[in-house]
Amino acid sequence: MSDHLRFANAAPSEQLAALEAIVHDNIALMNVLEILRAQALPQALVGGGAVYQTVWNQLTGRPTWHGVKDIDAIYFDNTDLSYEAEDTVIVRLGRWLSDAPVPVEVRNQARVHLWFGEKFGFDVPPLKSSAEALTRYASRTHAVAVALDGEGSLKIEAPFGLDDLFAFRVTPNRLGKSRHAHIEKGERARRVWPEVEVVPWPDDGSGAA
Repeated sequence: MSDHLRFANAAPSEQLAALEAIVHDNIALMNVLEILRAQALPQALVGGGAVYQTVWNQLTGRPTWHGVKDIDAIYFDNTDLSYEAEDTVIVRLGRWLSDAPVPVEVRNQARVHLWFGEKFGFDVPPLKSSAEALTRYASRTHAVAVALDGEGSLKIEAPFGLDDLFAFRVTPNRLGKSRHAHIEKGERARRVWPEVEVVPWPDDGSGAA
């Protein structure tokens, strides 16, 4: 087995420990997590490429931010679903996160259903939490997010587990219904990290085009 796959098929506890160590080694990412905790953003999580691509870079010996386009910071606040309320949070956090090595994209997951259909071509029901948002990602591999709890300990959300991530395997998520997004993200991953395997979307007509 290649060294970059050393945690593939490992016990879940070993994979969790490996992910925690890799995240802690990323000083800039930890700084973002500290700021989100200090700002008391409800149900704040950082996921997407800032997490899974950090893992791939660490395990393949690449620079920490190689291929990482942005940092996805999500939160959940259903007390005010207006664009103005979300924009206020985005602007406020932008001041604190201006030193991040890549852009930080802050989004309120309680508002996703209001704009998702227009952007992606099909509607989704309202989310109930930030953690639930991970279950709708186009690829199960990407559904991993982290946060710091009140005591500063790392919390990991991974509804589909971590084996796809550590196996460098981009696996479709039928719950996400985003066939096009899975294919697009998989193709980019193969270009940037040639070690990645992309599992095809099931050829049964399911998912968005």
